[in-house]
Formats: sequence, structure tokens, C-alpha cells
Amino acid sequence: MVSSRQFKRAYRFRFYPTPEQENLLRRTVGCCRLVYNKALHERSTAWTKERRRVSYKDTSALLTGWKKTDDLNFLNEVSCVPLQQTLRHLQKAYSNFFNQTGDYPTYKRKSHGGSAEYTRSAFKWDGRNLTLAKMREPLDIRWSRTLPRKAQPSTITVSLDPAGRWHVSILVEDTIARLRKKSAAVGIDLGTDSFAILSTGEKIDNPRHRNRDMKRLAKAQRALARKQKGSRNYEKARLKVARIQAHTKDRRTDFLHKLSTRLIRENQTIVLEDLAVRNMSRRCKPKPDPEHPGQYLPNRQAAKRGLNRSITDTGWREFRRMLEYKSEWYGRTLTILDRWYPSSQTCSTCGENTGRKPLDIRQWDCPYCGTHHDRDINAAKNILAAGLAVTVCGHGRSRRDDAGSDR
Repeated sequence: MVSSRQFKRAYRFRFYPTPEQENLLRRTVGCCRLVYNKALHERSTAWTKERRRVSYKDTSALLTGWKKTDDLNFLNEVSCVPLQQTLRHLQKAYSNFFNQTGDYPTYKRKSHGGSAEYTRSAFKWDGRNLTLAKMREPLDIRWSRTLPRKAQPSTITVSLDPAGRWHVSILVEDTIARLRKKSAAVGIDLGTDSFAILSTGEKIDNPRHRNRDMKRLAKAQRALARKQKGSRNYEKARLKVARIQAHTKDRRTDFLHKLSTRLIRENQTIVLEDLAVRNMSRRCKPKPDPEHPGQYLPNRQAAKRGLNRSITDTGWREFRRMLEYKSEWYGRTLTILDRWYPSSQTCSTCGENTGRKPLDIRQWDCPYCGTHHDRDINAAKNILAAGLAVTVCGHGRSRRDDAGSDR
């Protein structure tokens, strides 16, 4: 018997607003961005100048005062719910920062699009049509997926991406049936030449999504650089660049979803190494020239630029995030190994540490047992072995389903 569990799940759809709806939505998104930035400024200034903490309750009182001023009276023209939710998002960002699970909040930019979140009191849902606050007509949504039967949305998030596309995210309670247990387990070594190398010996090619649009993107960016900022032609050129980048992002997301779903369905235990993507894609430190003060020696940044571009194009962090929530949904175990584990230095046959090896060495022979290894496949086998040990001994970081077992 396969059990099931309740999860909050967001369904995202594309929609096409009417000119009247788009005008209201753009004003709402703009007001949310303004409130977020002003509240962030007030909290940052209060701490840096007065060492005074500003809470969510204080920012809510500030919002009430802003609505009464002549300069910000236009905040009353949009629904108050998204503005209040914006302050909650800022409070959550500060909580993540103090809990060391996120960076310090940054100001939102208009060119990055924006979003607005509506709670139940700010929208109407009849099972098919969705009407937001201060709107006369429902949104024209493209229902590319089917919502769960008798779904009652708890929150609605409307977002505008940099390419000018509108999406709506509907959060509902969904019953997800866990997959039947399997005996298979897999270790995954992530890379740039091959996106993923499995402990089974399979190598999954890196699609290199950005390379497919590199020439078009470079041409569009050169055209954008020649336009005067603030002009209509500049905005048209910016949208062209954003659409190319959005197309690349969509292809990457589709590839990651398909691969993560396949691995979840085929394996009961998945072991992944913890990669510091930000550190790996960091710029090289400058090398001052001791003989010529104020000048610098070559630091190989030009050579590393291509590697940095390849690392950011792979989407390792997003791939891990997908595996995390899908393993929780479907009753799988995901183990994350420590980033300092020497997976490439250890022989998967005899277990001896053979020392560090240059990156250009892709195959090697173990000096202790004589086994011939493919560098990446050997690392994936070591990752699997270490992950199984972590799962059994209970050390390290792992996500497993604790709500019962399949029968």
C-alpha cells in the first residue's frame, strides 16, 4: 500500500491581462517595490545611525503614515493586501539573514520585474475563474496544468519577469502519493563537461544552454549598449535581451526538472556533494606588482572567466533545490555530503587516499591496488559509498521521509 501526504504546492501559469488589468497590476507591483525599498531604507538607517531595531509592526505603522502623505497618497489606489505582504517578506528576509540562511536584503529594481502577493481576502475563486482585488473581470489564464479537485487557493502571487511576461502562482493544499520503495541508490558527481556523472557509470551531457543563444545575446547586448538610457529604443532593446535570457532560463529549468524527476523515480537514496558555487565562480584575486607600485601582474582571470560562465550556466543550486523538495514529496532519501570530502582523491576499490590531482588528469591508476579509474565515475562511486555510510550512521545532512514506510 502506497501512502500519501498533504503538501502546500504552487501551480504556476502564464496569463494575458487586458490593458486595464495590466495598468492596475503594474501600479500594484510598483507600489510593492516602493514600499519594500522604503521599509528597507528605514530599517537600515535606524540601525546604522541610531543602533535602533525596527520591527515588522513598526514598518506597518510607517506604511499607514505614508498613505496619509500627499507624495505617497497613490498607495491607496491599489489593494492594501499586497503592500502588507511585502512588509512580511522583508521581515522574512531579515529573519533569514540573522539565522544565517540568506544574505542581507537588497533593494528591488524596476528592470527585474516584480511581484505582488494576494491572500484570501483579496481575490475571488470559483473553481475556474480568478479575480483579483479592484478588478472587474477575471484573469485570462492559460491553464497548462490541472489543479487538484476542489482546490482552495490560500495565496495568489502575480509576477512580472524582466521579459515582460505575466505569471500567476496559485498555492493550494495537494495530496501527493509517495512512490513505492526501491532498492537502487545513486551517487552524483556534478561537473561542467558532463552535467552529472552517476555512480552507475552513466554520464549526462551538459546541454550548455547559454551557448545556443550566445551570438544572438551578444548582438542584442551590443545594440542595447548603443541606445540612450531612458529612451523608448533603449526599453525595446532591453526587452529583446531579457527575452533571450528568459528563453535560456526556461530551457535550463525544463532540463533540470526532467533530470531530477527521473532520478527521484529510479532511486530510493540519492547522494550529492555540497558545492560552494559562489566561491567556485568568484573572480581571481588581483596580484600587485612588487616592482611597480599601483600596477598588477596577470592573475589568469581571463582564463577563468569561461569557467565561471560554465558554472553559472549549469544550475547546480537549482538542481539540488529540486531534488530536496521532490525527495520530501515522494518519500526518497537525499543525503548531502560535506564539501571537503576527498571524492576525487580516494580509490573507490581499495579506499586509499592517493592525493590531489590536477584537473587535466581525467583517468588514473591506483598506486596501491592498480585499478584503472575514470576520475568522475570514481568520485561518484565514493560519493555514494560515503552517503550510504552517513545514512546508516546518522551523521551529516540528509533529507529522508519520516512519516512512515511504504508497504
